[in-house]
Amino acid sequence: MKDPVAEAARWLKQAQYDLEVAKYNAEGQFYATACFSAQQSAEKALKAFLFRQGERFVTGHSVIELCERCGEHQEVFASLTSQVGKLDRFYIPTRYPNGLPGGVPAEVYDDRDAEGAIALATEVLELVEQYLGAQ
Repeated sequence: MKDPVAEAARWLKQAQYDLEVAKYNAEGQFYATACFSAQQSAEKALKAFLFRQGERFVTGHSVIELCERCGEHQEVFASLTSQVGKLDRFYIPTRYPNGLPGGVPAEVYDDRDAEGAIALATEVLELVEQYLGAQ
């Protein structure tokens, strides 16, 4: 990675897009997909923050772990970890029937799940935008 500012901007742009996709799917009652897109938004926003801090290799999909890493740079992220970690439960089970003990994701997730996931992703995205805008 040659330019951490440009790389962070790329990841942030995709995070913003994923949040809009989550909202669109929630409105269409595609709740499992909305939950997954919200998780993706938070994951990519946190990765954007880490790239902006100069990290070269930002891997993993756990919002908890990424938020903890962001907390090493800005303490406010560490205080969010327990809340936004709930998004991790939307990474695999929202997409694969074998990620659930029974049923299929399309029948398991509901509007409350989607609303909660979108709210958490919005909180993460806004925080990242705030800190990236200040740098």
